[in-house]
Amino acid sequence: MPVRQNSKKLFFLPLLISSALFSQAHNVSDGYQKPEDPLVIRNLEEWQDLKFGLFMHWGTYSQWGIVESWSLCPEDESWTRRNPEHGKSYYEYVKNYENLQSTFNPTQFDPQKWADAVKKAGMKYVVFTTKHHDGFAMFNTRESDYKITSSKTPFSKNPKADVTKEIFNTFRKEGFKIGAYFSKPDWHSDEYWWSYFPPKDRNVNYDPTKYPEKWERFKKFTFNQLNEITSNYGKIDILWLDGGWVRPFRTIDPKVEWQRTIKVEQDIDMDKIGNMARKNQPGIIIVDRTVPGKWENYVTPEQAVPEHALSIPWESCITMGDSFSYVPNDHYKSSQKIIETLIKIISRGGNYLMNIAPGPGGDFDAIVYNRLKEISGWMEINQSAVFATRTLPPYHEGDFYYTQSKDGNTLNIFHLDEKAEYQAPADLSFLLPEKWTPKSLTILGVSSKVQWERKGNRIYVKLPEERAALKYATVIRIRR
Repeated sequence: MPVRQNSKKLFFLPLLISSALFSQAHNVSDGYQKPEDPLVIRNLEEWQDLKFGLFMHWGTYSQWGIVESWSLCPEDESWTRRNPEHGKSYYEYVKNYENLQSTFNPTQFDPQKWADAVKKAGMKYVVFTTKHHDGFAMFNTRESDYKITSSKTPFSKNPKADVTKEIFNTFRKEGFKIGAYFSKPDWHSDEYWWSYFPPKDRNVNYDPTKYPEKWERFKKFTFNQLNEITSNYGKIDILWLDGGWVRPFRTIDPKVEWQRTIKVEQDIDMDKIGNMARKNQPGIIIVDRTVPGKWENYVTPEQAVPEHALSIPWESCITMGDSFSYVPNDHYKSSQKIIETLIKIISRGGNYLMNIAPGPGGDFDAIVYNRLKEISGWMEINQSAVFATRTLPPYHEGDFYYTQSKDGNTLNIFHLDEKAEYQAPADLSFLLPEKWTPKSLTILGVSSKVQWERKGNRIYVKLPEERAALKYATVIRIRR
């Protein structure tokens, strides 16, 4: 994931994460432009119903158990230090990194196993890294031999070699919306990091105005790969474009530190790309991250949750472990922390895109499945308060978080404690939203009648003795 810095909104990090990942937290773009295409508007509305999605960063780098792609970037050595056994010099390191293609053979790859587990946990859409900044294509591109389906890659002999196709087809069959992550910069391409010059940072390493023909070739290369993804892989609902430094100068926000480091214009012609994608996939949501305008249909805070509700579509991408890529013995967040984060996000109007990284063998760590099973148990009881809901003032008050049904007739109140292990208290008291006259109150997961009363603008609830099902959070449903 790219390093992001602050511009407009304040974010807090709800999770304990490494200093490297802290540096990656970023902000929403100024100047959100609401889509006008009715198909896109409808797709966005449906996407906002889904709330919980699966993000997967996967590539040859999983074999080394390192941060995805970024160790190739000279400017980021401070937080992605290269292991000396992987190469003594930078160029030796790059050679060995790119040679990981020749040993990549994830024979345990079984997308149905993933889809079954995450579907039970309530995830309803998937975003997969078809190509990260290192340029290795996890799909069958004709534009490069640096791909999983190349004869240079051992896994190319496997019938499931085109993992993007297998993932998209499998998850689509299970009712998921499909999202294709794609990196606009490509550090393997000689048209982006030209071998005539050494790379200095994440940006193109030559001036496109001095070598316009070379830049045009890169634009064509990028266009062609995105045309392949949006033409050859069935229905795709989201095109998730990363690498926000590839952008026109006019879109740079001088208040954002990392954007001020962009020294050369890298206009990749998003109008041409976006119109092509919409022609191939009518209604597709396009997320040109951090580049404000008509091609950033929703905004994407990373490893962070906005402190307040946002009035525009948004999604927090947050790792289940500490890293977006597979790292041996990663520290995975507890199920309680994941549920708490989900509740905070949906109460502020966002979606939670949780990243789980497959390992070099092609599967998740065993602990991931344990987490997903625990989340599944909570979702079985409380999903009606999560999905197809919208925000409602006061959004959150103390330990209470609010959502409402889209028709406005059902109010959901989540009580969190955020201690090591949630214990539902015997009594709860919370603010009633304005213009609400409650007719009935129930607690999800509790079958017995609940004692409650209204005093002024507050509700007082006495919980019954049977509280064993109230794990991670207590969810109160009020109808009017």
